[in-house]
Amino acid sequence: MSLPETVTVVLADDHPVVRSGLAALMDLRMPILDGAGATAQIRDRFPDTKVLVLTTYDDDSDIMHAVESGAVGYLLKDTAGDRIIKAVRAAARGETVLAPPVAARLVSRLRAPELPRLTAREVEVLRCVAQGLSNPQVATALHIADATVKTHLLRVFNKLDVDDRTRAVVLAMERGLL
Repeated sequence: MSLPETVTVVLADDHPVVRSGLAALMDLRMPILDGAGATAQIRDRFPDTKVLVLTTYDDDSDIMHAVESGAVGYLLKDTAGDRIIKAVRAAARGETVLAPPVAARLVSRLRAPELPRLTAREVEVLRCVAQGLSNPQVATALHIADATVKTHLLRVFNKLDVDDRTRAVVLAMERGLL
């Protein structure tokens, strides 16, 4: 089965972008519904639709969220226009399309030892720590007891195999957990 030369593209982006010849791309960070959420909804309602992300964000968590939501590709906005057009056509054929830096990050992540999953509350506590909050400040911000903050941090340290708050935050950021 051959595909037609014309590919219908829907462009969802809140920034001006060179659009000549393009017909369907998704940005990640937009008001109301982010690109990954929109991608998931599109894939639920129209499973044959291929979603290609075009964004400036290249951190692990954004990449993983988009791919897990059903995106078939992930390009950065500094990609040349002719490469974007080729990527749209490749995505329409069902091929996976990744910007070279994105592919490198994914390969690096796959090579890294897998970390145990943190609970939602452990991530919340770690985010507060990353913002420089002390244990009492974290407790106040999350409406939990000081002892509960310490318990969550000890569990995080154990799961990440680190001995202190700084190492926990750095490792979590490197692995896209924050």
